[in-house]
Order: sequence, then structure tokens, then C-alpha cells
Amino acid sequence: MKIAKLTTAFVGAAMLAGCCCPRAGRPFAVFPSTCTTPDGMAVDPKGRLVIAAPNFNDTSKPAALFRIDEPGGEPYLWVHVPPLKKTGLAAPMGICFGPEGELYVCDNQGWSGTEKGANEGRLLRLDFKDDKLASCAVVACGMEHPNGVKFHNGILYLTQSSLSKIKDPSGKLVSGVYRFKPTDRDIAVKNTREDPQLILALVTQNPFCQYGLDGIVFDAKGNLLLGNFGDGTIHRATFDASGNVSSCTVFAKTDFDYSDPSAAGFIERASKTKMRTTDGMCIDDAGNVYVADFSNNAIAKVAPDGSISVIRRDPDGDGGNGALNQPGEPIIWKGRLVVSNFDAVTGPDKVNSRKADLPCTLSVLE
Repeated sequence: MKIAKLTTAFVGAAMLAGCCCPRAGRPFAVFPSTCTTPDGMAVDPKGRLVIAAPNFNDTSKPAALFRIDEPGGEPYLWVHVPPLKKTGLAAPMGICFGPEGELYVCDNQGWSGTEKGANEGRLLRLDFKDDKLASCAVVACGMEHPNGVKFHNGILYLTQSSLSKIKDPSGKLVSGVYRFKPTDRDIAVKNTREDPQLILALVTQNPFCQYGLDGIVFDAKGNLLLGNFGDGTIHRATFDASGNVSSCTVFAKTDFDYSDPSAAGFIERASKTKMRTTDGMCIDDAGNVYVADFSNNAIAKVAPDGSISVIRRDPDGDGGNGALNQPGEPIIWKGRLVVSNFDAVTGPDKVNSRKADLPCTLSVLE
């Protein structure tokens, strides 16, 4: 509860101060050159912050997990994520710890953009002994676009941001949520509705940003909250007594109008909207959801009633002064809202106009 009070108090002060400008000072953390793309984060059983680095900005740097042991400490390379032999790649994105201290990793081979990585995504289980990697097991494989993962009540829930083999009558993108047991091994995913592990599929309606389910968290009532990236929406899924999805409704929705990025003045208008995109998410003890608005270079807060506010928004920059630089995921760590700066995607709909402003950084909201 202490963390929730600290975070909520800061958010209120930030909004009163109009905190939508570059942060003076320095980043919360600066990565060594072995990290070129930080993404998913998790806190380990010892209270240390672990950051996944798929290193899409420079694949000559092996994909790795970095760790910060205490606030104020420098991130350092902890372990390399074992690559898939078939592709020679590893691409760790979403991560979460299980009850035995094991780490589950979304290895998003498809995000690398190489043909050899297509439909080769994996869900990995990494076990450690004396802080060293002891074993790596494959929970599931053959996935198109595994992105976020959470362990809840003995089950793993994973988002796939693209399921292109599933055709919706509208012609728009389908994405979904998969469910696995931690004891599953080498489950071959087909990326179709035939997969018994697929428990929910949704369509992304925004025709100009066809990218689907991404961020994933559970609230205190056990409801599953899912961010549909392209639509700027958060969906709330509930479960019946058997653990099956009983309903899925829109919990929060952007005020953006899904306009064409090629239109004059698009970025100026779009960057002023609330929660235009929903990348990584986290939740505090009071039920507030914090969302990385990837395309708007912002962090949004969604209150328990679904109302949205922007608690941090920065213009395009290199993150060297501690400002956001294409936020990928927020996490609450020791009373701070820490944000990974992905900085790997440009385009007419993105505030970010430059890739790989090295060194990579983490930002923070106290």
C-alpha cells in the first residue's frame, strides 16, 4: 500500500504541475553498450529489477537480461538469453517471475524482422542457481508474435500481438491471449483458432495501426486487463468458475480518432491525445494502471473508473536528460515508476523520429 500512495501522490502533483515537458537532470539508469534496446521488466524475488534487452537496434549484441540491484545502481549484464538454434536468434520482450523464482520470457523471434524468425516465437522458462542460469526450458514454440506474459494463480497468460493466420471478415488484424501451464513443454502453437491454448481473440479496429494485444496485467479481483496497441484501448476480461473467459469489455479507450498519419499536422494533433497506443502496462495497489503510450512518447494513468490522464509526455529527444524516449514498459519498483525506453521504431505516426539514441536509458517518475 505504501507504493500505491507514493505513486498516486506523485501523479496528482505531476498533473497539477502540468508535467508534460522534458525532464531536467539525468536518466534513472544508463545501460552499457551491450544493451541497444531495453523492453520488458520484472522484479525478482530478492527485489531486484530485471530488464529484457532484445537488442533489435544492433543484433550483433546478443539478446540479454540486465539487472539493477538497488536504486541508484548501474544496470549490468546478468545473463544472455539462449538463442533458438534454428535461427540463431533470441528476442526477449515481456518477462515475469514465477513463485519458485523462475523467469518466463517471451522470445519474440518474429519481431526481429527476419524471415527466418517468422512463426518461431517461444515462451521460455529460465531457472537459476546462485544467481546463474541453470537451465532453459521451452514452454511453447512456433508462435507468431509473443509479447507480454503474466503468471496468475498457477497459470501463464501470454499476449500474441499478431495472429495473421486468423482471418476476420473485416480484413483487420486479429490478436489474442494464450494460456499455458508452467509444466507445459514444447507446446507447438499453430497460431490459429485450433490452438486449445487460445482463450481470447480480438480485432484491432484502427486501420492505420494494425498492431494488437500487447500489455497485460491482472487487477486485484483477478480480472485480466489487456492493452490493444493500435486501438488505444484497455479491455477487461473476466473468468467463470472453470477459468474460462466469461466476458470481455472495453475498460478504457483513447480520445484519438484513428486518423490518417499522412494527413497534414497529424503528429501535432495526435500527440495531444490521451493513451493513443497501449504498450507495456503495470498496476498499483490502488488499481491505477500505468500505460506506455509508445507512439505518443508518454505515460498514461488509467484510474479504476476507466478515466485516463497523461502523467508524462515528452517531445522527441534522446532521453539523455531523463526524458522519455519511446517508452516500452513501466514498472513500479521501490516506490518509483520506472520506464524502459525502447527507441527502435520510427514512422509518420510516431513522436520518435530517431532510432537508437545510444546509450539506452530508463526514465523514472518518483
